[in-house]
Amino acid sequence: MTAPSTPDEIATKINRYVQADAADGFVFAPHLTPGRFDEFVERVVPILQERGVYRTDYMEGTLCVNLGLPDRAAQYSTPHLASAAV
Repeated sequence: MTAPSTPDEIATKINRYVQADAADGFVFAPHLTPGRFDEFVERVVPILQERGVYRTDYMEGTLCVNLGLPDRAAQYSTPHLASAAV
């Protein structure tokens, strides 16, 4: 098997895995291919976004809030820490 070579081929291959529920994410190691990560982001990600495979934006709020859990971020805010130090 040969590796895909064009941005469209790469996007198609990634899309196949996602649509087949064979993957729910990918880990890329930019330190192994210097400069290629930027190229991937600039050339492949927009194709994946057009196909609805990759997000174009994210939900607001913390992970806890998005999961319906109590917002723990407030406990680490500056006013809270200042009053705890007294």
